[in-house]
Amino acid sequence: MSLQKSISKTLDNAERLNPELNSFLSIERGHAEARVGEIKDDSRLGGLAIAVKDNICTKGLQTTCGSRILHNYKAQYDATAIRRLNEAGAIVVGKTNMDEFAMGSSNETSAFGPAKNPWDTTRVPGGSSGGSAVAVASGVVRAALGSETGGSVRQPASLCGIVGFKPTYGRISRYGLVAFASSLDNIGIFGQTVKDVADVLGVIAGRDEMDSTSADVPVPDYSAELDSDIAGKTIGVPRALFGEGLDDEVRDSVENAIENFRSLGANIIDIELPYANYGIAVYYIIATAEASSNLARYDGVRYGFRTEESTALREMYARTRELGFGQEVKRRIMLGTYVLSSGYYDAYYSKAQKVRALVKRDYQKVFTSCEAILTPTSPSVAFKLGAKSDDPLAMYLNDVYTVSANLAGIPGISVPSGLSSEGLPIGVQLLGNFWSEGKLFNLAHRYSAEFPLNSKPAVFAG
Repeated sequence: MSLQKSISKTLDNAERLNPELNSFLSIERGHAEARVGEIKDDSRLGGLAIAVKDNICTKGLQTTCGSRILHNYKAQYDATAIRRLNEAGAIVVGKTNMDEFAMGSSNETSAFGPAKNPWDTTRVPGGSSGGSAVAVASGVVRAALGSETGGSVRQPASLCGIVGFKPTYGRISRYGLVAFASSLDNIGIFGQTVKDVADVLGVIAGRDEMDSTSADVPVPDYSAELDSDIAGKTIGVPRALFGEGLDDEVRDSVENAIENFRSLGANIIDIELPYANYGIAVYYIIATAEASSNLARYDGVRYGFRTEESTALREMYARTRELGFGQEVKRRIMLGTYVLSSGYYDAYYSKAQKVRALVKRDYQKVFTSCEAILTPTSPSVAFKLGAKSDDPLAMYLNDVYTVSANLAGIPGISVPSGLSSEGLPIGVQLLGNFWSEGKLFNLAHRYSAEFPLNSKPAVFAG
């Protein structure tokens, strides 16, 4: 099939399925078709159609962050990751739905309605990168970009039955990624296969002068490491974390994955991560504190939504933010402002940063005895739309297995490990030491090749 026909088919599928799935906030047919003629025959990605979360700047295309306050904003420049994808011959076909400003675990806080899980459209796809996960899981694209602050790529990948990857902090430039919590944010990658993810990472990884937090660490050929034998590799399992709150079917699937790795020759050892239990508490202090600072720029003056209902400047600020932000964003801004306020900084924010250092130390200690850590990705399968909307704490606990990797800055990858009795995907995650993405890809690829998830969602492009 010619590239022109392939891209046209992708766009047709996106437009056909979007009324049911709401995975795209914009489908960029004109942009994508114009790009076809620019793709060189020897380009690294060869015209790969890719979907992009709507908080990653793509020049001339909308970047709403799933929020009313940016509903009409078009990016003035390309994020470094987008520029590198373009140079490698990828074609952005649309911007995907997301929880508002990436604050959510179900894609239900989007100002433009929730994305729907293609396995069961009455259920959430996970969040905050739900739209990107759905675009891949439904077969519209092979790969998509998302963002991760506390699990927002790995968790929706698990709930949608695909591969989701978070890099080491600093591995991918954050230039052009709209900030939520700057010390936690990463651009992440979804793929139908581990190879899809490895191919994309090989293009977008590396030092960027536009992002001082990006690391000057060599970028290996990730795809070349995929098929290496994993016999003799050691995987640590923190069984103490597999307790209360973990669904029985998820636990059984993860235990089965452990045995599958053992059958491939991997050594399985028990490990302890004592401070991981504090991950949720620490994360929701640090993340909200940084969010309250980062979102101060949305005031109705410089860009985006501005209320017409006020005449005084201070009133305009207040009304713009009241009407422009959704309830979850306002909740997190207030929490973050509180923990940074005089009299509470030491009790909350400062203490959280100290515990964060202990979380990181736990991982550093464990990685002296194993190459990777295996845990569930999410404590449950995809839940019904609206089931947890009125209980923020229950929603936050969906990230219990993912947030500590963001606190520590280490890489992680989620791969499908099976289906529940209701036919819903379950994922298992592998976490690695800093810059060990290649080792994680090798383990995940060999596992997926030997124990693939052969079922397809109810809504699939074909």
